Amino acid sequence: MMLRDFELQIPLGRITGLRSEGEGTRVIALHGWLDNAASFVPLAPYLAGVQLVAPDLPGHGASAHLAPGAEYTSGVAVNAVLDIADALGWETFSLLGHSMGAGIASLVAASVPERVQRLVVIEALGGLAETVERTADRWREAIAAARALPGKKLRVFADLASPVRARMQANQLSEAAARLLVERGVRAVDDGYVWSSDPRLTLPTPQRLSEPQLARLVAGIACPTTVVYADPPQAYFPEPLRTQRAQLLPDGRLHVIAGIHHLHMEDPAAVADMIGDFLRG
Repeated sequence: MMLRDFELQIPLGRITGLRSEGEGTRVIALHGWLDNAASFVPLAPYLAGVQLVAPDLPGHGASAHLAPGAEYTSGVAVNAVLDIADALGWETFSLLGHSMGAGIASLVAASVPERVQRLVVIEALGGLAETVERTADRWREAIAAARALPGKKLRVFADLASPVRARMQANQLSEAAARLLVERGVRAVDDGYVWSSDPRLTLPTPQRLSEPQLARLVAGIACPTTVVYADPPQAYFPEPLRTQRAQLLPDGRLHVIAGIHHLHMEDPAAVADMIGDFLRG
C-alpha cells in the first residue's frame, strides 16, 4: 500500500499528511511527539484493506502552527483530530496511535465513544501522569521555559546528515527510519535546514492529569482496543504501570514484543501481524 501526500483545511489551519489510495477500513494514524506522518510509511504496506490517513499533527511536519500566544494542549489535539475526521467526511473511524499519538488517540476514544470504532495504541495508553505534590514545581518549570523560548534561535544544519544522526542517537533509530522522519520534518533555509516543527512543542505542559484521573479515562474507552508495547519499556512508562493501564480497558488485548520505542517503524511486519486483522474487524 502506497501513501500519497494530502492537504486539507480545518479551523486551526492547514493540515498536511499522507494517505493511502482506495477503500477499506477508515483509520486515522497519529504519530509521536516531534515525529510526523512519515512515522507510518514502513507499516502501511502491511495494512492491506485499511484506508489509512496519517496527518502531520498541528505544529509538526508541514501542518500549521498554532497562532502566536496559543498553547499546545490535549484539548487542542483532540479537537484537531475530530476536525480532520470531519474534513474527511468520516463520522465514524478507527484510530492508530504511536507514543504521543497513542495518548491523543486514547483521549479521543474516551471523549467521543460514538465515533471511534476500534483503537490501536503503540507504546502509550492514556498519557503521562503527574503527582499532586509536583503541581507548583511543574507550573514554575513550564512558565519559566515559555518565557525563555523567544530568546532561543533555531539550530541550522548544513545538510541532512546531521539531523539524521541526531534522530538516530535520540531514538535508537536505523538510518532509514530516521531519514524518513527528518526529510518530512525539516524545512530549507538560506544556510541549510531547520526543524519545521513548532518550537513551542518542546515546552513542558503546566498541567497533567493524575494517575487516578488517567485510570478513569482509560476505563472509559468503550471500543475494542489493542495495545502494543515494546520490551524493554520506556523509563517514563515503566512496568507494572503500563500493564496495569492496559488491564483497565473494558475490551482490551495486550501484546508485548522485543523492540525499541519506534517498533512500528523498525519491525513493521511483526506489528502488523498484531493489529492488521484487528483493524479490519
